[in-house]
Amino acid sequence: MTGLDRTDAVDRLETLVETVESERMPVPVREVWAFGDIALGLDPIDRLDVYLTKDLLVRDDSDVEGDPDERFRESHGIAGVGKSVRADWAVEHPEYLRANANGHAAPEKCLAAHLLGEDEPIHLEVCNASFEDNVTQRLRGAKLRGDYTELLDPRGVCLWVDGTRSDEAFRKLRESELALPTLSDSLEMLGLEREEADEAARELHAWREQQEGVTVRGDVV
Repeated sequence: MTGLDRTDAVDRLETLVETVESERMPVPVREVWAFGDIALGLDPIDRLDVYLTKDLLVRDDSDVEGDPDERFRESHGIAGVGKSVRADWAVEHPEYLRANANGHAAPEKCLAAHLLGEDEPIHLEVCNASFEDNVTQRLRGAKLRGDYTELLDPRGVCLWVDGTRSDEAFRKLRESELALPTLSDSLEMLGLEREEADEAARELHAWREQQEGVTVRGDVV
């Protein structure tokens, strides 16, 4: 896939929210946001950007027999089931179980595998912090490291939070009613100087243009 018509993109967001609402996820999900091109009224859009706020799995409430961590270490070579992702989810959906470079179950990759197809032009951001809080956290980190590809595009709309879906947000997306500034203007509003905001916007746009298929990024604040 090389892009999405606007109607198809909003339909895809509705399906994603319905899946989060109705199915057991590898970790609890609290918020679903759409951001970037889809929020700007573009048609078609090159990529669909989605943000999920998840809970850290402090205590797994799964009811499974035996030690799931040991079970999946042996069967899949993946550690942390029952610790970083729900054990009953892994038992039901072993095909969606994914690990990080250290061989530990990675919630953001598991969510992407469960929710998205491999070839969809979708970028998924996953964090334990809300979208608005993480926008400022990521901006601070990008400035410190001088890497603006780490930025989170602040132009977002909340579609679903704690079990409540925003029909109004979906309507505005469908009808292109959201009036949002350019990326550089948005970054300037967050405190960057004009020249720095322009540079940051160019770097982030260039990074996005290099991405293909499903991409996922997770962080912990």
